[in-house]
Amino acid sequence: MSDVDGGVRRLVMVHGRDRARAMVEPEQKALVDIAAEIMGDEDGRIGITYTGFCLTGLPHKRLPDDQGWEKRGHSVTLQIEPGRKGVGTPARFVGVPYGARARMILLYLQTQAIKTGSREVELGRSMRDWLGRMGLSWGGETGRALREQATRISACSLKFQWEGDTAAGWDKGGFVRSGLRFHTRANDERQPTLWEDRVILDEVFYEVLRKHPVPLREAALKELADRSLSLDIYIWLAYRLHTLKKPTPIRWAALQEQFGTQTSLPTNFRRVFKKALAPAVAAYTEGRIEFNDDAGLVLHPSPPPVAPRIVAVGG
Repeated sequence: MSDVDGGVRRLVMVHGRDRARAMVEPEQKALVDIAAEIMGDEDGRIGITYTGFCLTGLPHKRLPDDQGWEKRGHSVTLQIEPGRKGVGTPARFVGVPYGARARMILLYLQTQAIKTGSREVELGRSMRDWLGRMGLSWGGETGRALREQATRISACSLKFQWEGDTAAGWDKGGFVRSGLRFHTRANDERQPTLWEDRVILDEVFYEVLRKHPVPLREAALKELADRSLSLDIYIWLAYRLHTLKKPTPIRWAALQEQFGTQTSLPTNFRRVFKKALAPAVAAYTEGRIEFNDDAGLVLHPSPPPVAPRIVAVGG
């Protein structure tokens, strides 16, 4: 067994960022930077996600535009169907949302809905400011990727199906009921693309989010904003670790079932998962996780990434 992050969090705590960077291998310097940013976070801002996204997730890579997505997690399955866009027979499929950009947009919408206590979420400057704090510029390639993922989110339909749950409320559900689209203003280089004023989250999605929110550290989301698999692992750990009563082994087969849908071979999955795990653990500075090449992981009871007192005040 070995610590997932190679002890970089302890090095940062004892020696500080600069000295810790000089003491580790080149591939671990990024982990030192992540841990140092989280430990130095003084704002204490909170992000929110729904429990279902802690156990399932969007695809990491683009699928064919007409292909749906199904992701099985422990006791829950997420199903997403792509929407259509345009006029004609037939209208073209938009494709399901995927990757880190789609995850960050959804995290913003969920966080704002819980903070304001409303399924109507303001866009405009509020969203631009949040994306800016996450290091996501609205211009260039990043802006185009964000606009594409927003279109996919607004068009798709989804269903979370929990074991033993026969409710049909998700059958025609979506992430958003209206909004999350853009107006293009010609001949205006300052604001070439404008958000609609607000998004209205789907009522069913908002209600389950309100009943089952999972708090996250915004600083951790920023550090993982370009790493979709690391984001998923961090969110899963934020949900799992603080509920444990004793050390809990998680076998490779279970890890691959939850995180490995688009990775076919077990050997490939282990390599990809291990690479994505280290940044997630570096960002979860309170978490205790051990890694075994043959067996998988051992999760240890750990404090949540956001203290309950802060959640109560900030929520």
